[in-house]
This record gives sequence, structure tokens and C-alpha cells, in this order.
Amino acid sequence: MSGSSSRNEKRALHERLQRLRAITNSTAIQKASIIVDASKYISELKQKVAILNQEIGSNSSISSIHQNHLPVEVGVESIEKGFVINVLSEQNCPGLLVSILEAFENLGLDVLDARVSCTHNFQLQAIGGESDDSIDAQMVKQAVLQAIQNWSDDQD
Repeated sequence: MSGSSSRNEKRALHERLQRLRAITNSTAIQKASIIVDASKYISELKQKVAILNQEIGSNSSISSIHQNHLPVEVGVESIEKGFVINVLSEQNCPGLLVSILEAFENLGLDVLDARVSCTHNFQLQAIGGESDDSIDAQMVKQAVLQAIQNWSDDQD
């Protein structure tokens, strides 16, 4: 029985190495070489993640605000001809959507696409197209934050 168990373990190890070889696009045949290729692949992925995180950091602006015990998270990301705007609150916020859309209108930002949920929480993902190039992500974020603040003040 122990010989059969040993063969099963070797077969399982061989299968795992072959999967690792396939995932990393390795052409190596020896175990050590497959592992070295996998290590290089992981390093390359880490570099790509770091670069993407830097790009996201420079193109995106995320803020979390707490007004009247209402946590609201706002994120704005620049895209080719506009912005992706995300607003999330764990609570339902009647009237908040109207305030945010008014802020978009005041900026001259056209809503090209939007997904909204207002049932148990408030969630908005919108793609806004800018009518002129003078608007940046920071301006959009500040306008949304101001709209949330104004809405919150009106709730008192």
C-alpha cells in the first residue's frame, strides 16, 4: 500500500508541476527549472500590479466621508473622454441621486451610462462625458462631495 501511495503522490506532484508549467508558459522540463520560471513569472506579475496601482493612483481619486454618521465613499477615475464616478453608502439615501445629478449638470457633465441602486443602500456607478476639456477628476470628485454635503445638510 505504501508503494501505491508514493506513486499517487509523485503523480499528483507531476500534475501540479505541469499545471504550473502551463500557467507560467514555461518550456522547462526539469522540476527546478519549472519552479524558477514560476518565480520569474510571479515577479513579473508583481511588477505589473505595482505599475497598475501607480496608474490607478494617478488617475483615480477615492474619498470616504462621514457626515451625520452616514459613511459615503466617492471614487472618480479619468477615462478617455470623461470619467467613471462611483458613489457608495451602506444606507439608503433618498434624494441623493438628484443632488449628484444636479452637480453633474452644473459641471456640464453628460451622463452617458449609469447604474443605480437605492433599495437597501445607495450605489451609483456613472460614466460621465465632459463637454469641454477643462474638467478633471478632482473637480468632479469635489462637486460630488459638495452635492453629498448639501444633501446631508438638507436632511437635518
